[in-house]
Amino acid sequence: MHTAYITHPECLKHDMGSWHPESPLRLRAIDDRLHAAQLFDYLLHREAPLVHRSQLLRAHDAAYIDSIEAASPYEGFHALDPDTGMNPHSLDAAYHAAGGAVMAVDLVMRGEVANAFVACRPPGHHATRSRAMGFCIFNNVAVAAAHALEAHGLERVAIVDFDVHHGNGTEDIFRNDPRAMLCSTFQHPFYPFCGADTASGHIVNVPLPAGTTGSAYRAAFSAQIMPRLEAFRPQMLFFSAGFDAHREDDMGQFGLVEADYVWITEQAMGVAAHHAEGRIVSVLEGGYDLSALGRSAAAHIKALAGL
Repeated sequence: MHTAYITHPECLKHDMGSWHPESPLRLRAIDDRLHAAQLFDYLLHREAPLVHRSQLLRAHDAAYIDSIEAASPYEGFHALDPDTGMNPHSLDAAYHAAGGAVMAVDLVMRGEVANAFVACRPPGHHATRSRAMGFCIFNNVAVAAAHALEAHGLERVAIVDFDVHHGNGTEDIFRNDPRAMLCSTFQHPFYPFCGADTASGHIVNVPLPAGTTGSAYRAAFSAQIMPRLEAFRPQMLFFSAGFDAHREDDMGQFGLVEADYVWITEQAMGVAAHHAEGRIVSVLEGGYDLSALGRSAAAHIKALAGL
């Protein structure tokens, strides 16, 4: 198998209420579309393990991890911020989401697969070193990237974040670590209202206006991200794969479609082929219109799998 698909049933039990857009139905939408598109059987399926505390500590403060564990309710619901909360299953779901991203790195680094998609939730890219926010508890892609650096001895990794919202948590975690490049495209001004003026040698932020469609997005990505990725020569590439920039998704005001996600995937795969032996781990972030999410994630996974 070329591509691993990593998930866990516990990730379906994290539920912040029927009104909340970050719903368990998101994972079912992806699963359903993979079956409908006859892609499911072409993937190597694995259950996400629990993350180890030592792995979380590479991306999060010990006091923060302790506070999340203490906040986990035995019953009912506990709000971490106005957008983010926990039910009795949320802590285990978050452990599996981060653990699945770590497993993906290990599978790819051992050569068992060329790449992997982590279909777990809660998502992660807004979680900073010491704060939950924006539906995110642990920063799954940051935990995975740090694992690649520390456990596998890589010298350079790159994260391409194509969610409609800026990957502020990932930037916070790697702000002072030039081994990790973050390339984040996002609608601006928009939640979380940062990122437009914090670029550095290894933080590549590309703010784009509401109404950005595929052609304008591709032009910006080609001009501002691709040269920086090529020059950085990452030894492993990660996607923060948020599909809420789709034109049917009301959580943003971009106009991307499935073909644009395929194009982004293929551009990054080219960089990975040149510099990283093709090694890619993609971690689910946003995407809240269920039909658009399912179609877009399936198109992304199909491109990763070379099908």
